[in-house]
Amino acid sequence: MSIPRPEYPRPQFRRDRWINLNGEWKVKLDHESSRQSYYREFPEILPDVSYSGHITVPFCPESSLSGIGNREFLAAMTYGRDITIPSDWEGMDILLNFGAVYYKCAVYLDGRLVGRHTGGSVSFSIDLTGHIRAGETKRLNVAVRTNLWEGVQPSGKQSSIYHSHKCFYTRTTGIWQTVWLEGVSPCGLDSLILNTDLESRSILLTPLFRSSAPGQKLSVSVSLEGEEKAVYSGRGVNGRTIPISLENPSLWSPESPVLYDLILTVTDGNGQILDRVESYHGMREVSIEGDRFLLNGETCYQRLVLDQGFYPEGIWTAPSDEALKEDILLSQGAGFNGARLHQKVFEPRFYYWADRLGYLCWGETASWGSNYNQEGLTHMNFLSELREEIARDRNHPSLIVWTPFNETWDVVNREHHERIHRACYDLCRSMDPSRPVNDASGYIHYVTDLYTVHQYEQDPAKLKEILSPDGEGKPFRNFPDADSEYKGQPYLLDEFGGIKWDPSAGKETDDNGDMEKKNRWVSWGYGKDVTSEEEFYHRLEEQVKAVLSLRHIRGYCYTQLTDVEQETNGIYFYDRSEKFDRDRIRKIFSANPEG
Repeated sequence: MSIPRPEYPRPQFRRDRWINLNGEWKVKLDHESSRQSYYREFPEILPDVSYSGHITVPFCPESSLSGIGNREFLAAMTYGRDITIPSDWEGMDILLNFGAVYYKCAVYLDGRLVGRHTGGSVSFSIDLTGHIRAGETKRLNVAVRTNLWEGVQPSGKQSSIYHSHKCFYTRTTGIWQTVWLEGVSPCGLDSLILNTDLESRSILLTPLFRSSAPGQKLSVSVSLEGEEKAVYSGRGVNGRTIPISLENPSLWSPESPVLYDLILTVTDGNGQILDRVESYHGMREVSIEGDRFLLNGETCYQRLVLDQGFYPEGIWTAPSDEALKEDILLSQGAGFNGARLHQKVFEPRFYYWADRLGYLCWGETASWGSNYNQEGLTHMNFLSELREEIARDRNHPSLIVWTPFNETWDVVNREHHERIHRACYDLCRSMDPSRPVNDASGYIHYVTDLYTVHQYEQDPAKLKEILSPDGEGKPFRNFPDADSEYKGQPYLLDEFGGIKWDPSAGKETDDNGDMEKKNRWVSWGYGKDVTSEEEFYHRLEEQVKAVLSLRHIRGYCYTQLTDVEQETNGIYFYDRSEKFDRDRIRKIFSANPEG
């Protein structure tokens, strides 16, 4: 049986010494655990597990690709399999890496606790060094807990009621990205921070090491299409930024997504190789001048699409690496130059393809489901997950904006509500000052580098009227009594459209999302239904023209790329098949504003 998702999961920090653990695991789905199990500490010794069957990792049990297809609520589950460490990993640190596990988990070897993690959207590593040796085989268990009901964890578009409804979809529980083992030198690289300084034509490289050895050195080779362009060799100093100059560098942009290949080698005082990592870098700078968003010093008008990142067979997990690439190609084929990656932290392989294909991305969290009015555990969970997301993804040139929240209109406690927004903004700016921060997509804004609004008015003339500046020159704000004042930032309409079109004859629709009628989805979207495909094209074209005619709008995001379960406002069907004439769609979305 072939291994699902066999490709290396972290293409911007790649090593040769690794083992993919995807495939068949034993599993126990615990339907009887209460919500309170979330708060109980994981035991130091795991009791014997009575497995209920098998599951195909990295697919969640709710998905068909997992081999289970369970749609019931799960508060807990346990995975099990044996792992064997290669004998030639002697002297290596042994890392067990997880792409993501929703939501909190504990890892056991032969029943003994070796590590924990909280946060369902981000990657993490458990250091197994000292718990298992080269050549040994031990039983690995991963115990998982989740709580969608009390607002303590970000869950994005996962439905907190039994059925999918409106714009909430099937849940994801447990392991949903690749699991792999890695052998690493104790003095190897831990991570890498990459930035660009166009003024000095330099790559700014900051290495972070696991530890240091006497005489330790770092060598870096930078090449383009196989031709070496620059080299560096010097002391391997933890956290020291190294400028690597390039003569006449080629810049990364959607029109020309040039990527430089990097090879980083760590050696000890005797010249022995301790670690070798392959990476890549796109030379580009994002900046803001007044109300203009600039890429490499040039105005960049963003024609984005909302991408939910759901798949019929895999839910949050793409069925293949090719499916990730294909979603970007579908979007570009429809005329978009990028996407808001909406209410989900997309996996590194998606960003890899965005980097390769020249696709602009806004990085978002799965913020819905997290009660931002509630301090303590809720805020801690959110901030720790956001920190891990930024640390993992900040090197990707395709990622140009951070958006911690989406539509935070529910202000119950103003003090707590504002505090978490400002904390997220400060965290983004301190960890990654190279990118602007959109504190909350659409609203409520407190402190933001971009001013974004949402408007789903379906009548194009009314849409233009709403979005036009008032008599004092002030633009539309969703919640003028709660939002911060507009201060001249780049102004973007980062959700609009959402035109529902379900060509299935006789399919029942229900704008209220009434899910009492079990075992069927109802078609859902925004505004009054169109009655024909031609009416759809007309409404879409006029809406886009209305937006493009407003000079103060510096970009937009159309809802959305594909249908998702019962939500039928996609440019493509949920299975990615064509829903409309792609040439007509591309002509509408590839247009730029005049001037």
